[in-house]
Amino acid sequence: MTALVVDRCGPGASVQDGGRVGWRRFGVSGAGAMDRLALAVANALVGNAPGTAAVELTLAGARFRVEGGPVLVAASGPGVTLTIDGRVLAPGVSAKAAEMVEVSAIRGGVYGYLAVAGGFDLRPEMGSRSVHLRSGIGGAMLAPGARLPVAGGSLMPLALDRVPDHGAGPIRFMPGPQDDWFGPEALEMLAGTEWQVDARSDRMGRFLAGPAMAPRAGSMVSDGVLPGAIQVPPAGQPIILMRDCQTTGGYPKIATVISADLDRLSQMPAGARFRLVPVDRATAVAAAQRLAQAIVGLSPRPASGVDTARLLAVNLIGGVVDARADRG
Repeated sequence: MTALVVDRCGPGASVQDGGRVGWRRFGVSGAGAMDRLALAVANALVGNAPGTAAVELTLAGARFRVEGGPVLVAASGPGVTLTIDGRVLAPGVSAKAAEMVEVSAIRGGVYGYLAVAGGFDLRPEMGSRSVHLRSGIGGAMLAPGARLPVAGGSLMPLALDRVPDHGAGPIRFMPGPQDDWFGPEALEMLAGTEWQVDARSDRMGRFLAGPAMAPRAGSMVSDGVLPGAIQVPPAGQPIILMRDCQTTGGYPKIATVISADLDRLSQMPAGARFRLVPVDRATAVAAAQRLAQAIVGLSPRPASGVDTARLLAVNLIGGVVDARADRG
């Protein structure tokens, strides 16, 4: 069976897919790719469904040996460069690898992805192949020598005419559900501050450095949390929960980052500065729909040659002309 064998990788490398759905009520984190748009791009380039399991790399690059036959591979993420058998690929394309695959360090972000046609032939746990570091569900983090069997798929290279990105601007949030635990100035401070991503940030949460905005005194009963929730501990420094977050928490949540902006937030490295801006529910829903449409709309073309299926699917005749007609 074809496989990728890890020759070199940095800390934080793991297998991630679209996440573990339906288990939070049992205390199981959803995990999954930190940047789901980037995951979908890599998968589209090898003909996979958007949430198929791929290798997620954190900051550092990686090198893999190919065993057992060729495989179609693609990479995505901010500033990621893919080298296959000594040949550097342009962004937004896939290629067949027979010997060696190397992914560069992530430049301009935090997370990059390497996908293979057919996905990795790994046993799912609770419906997902995502690794959750703190619980060990889904297996271990990747290290040199780890072997990733490939399920197998097409070897036809694909290309995207345009690789979508996250855009720019403030990170959007909706107030609540426990904004009433704070004074009236707290939400103004949340939106009026240029926050900095703290170096303690990881897959579980983005720690923010900035002015203290401690909640009022009192003890809160733990309740459910989701990625995007902005918890505020007694010290007053906000924490934005991310994909590996716990399922319950006892810190009040002053606001919630909208789901469409979590990918972009995850790509902000330690030291990055950004602002938060409040939006209403309609804006949040519209943004989520646009992101979903961008993922569904990923439609790569063959990187070379003729796509017969695509030609047969369209009308190539724009009109009919009678050559016998009198032109006079």
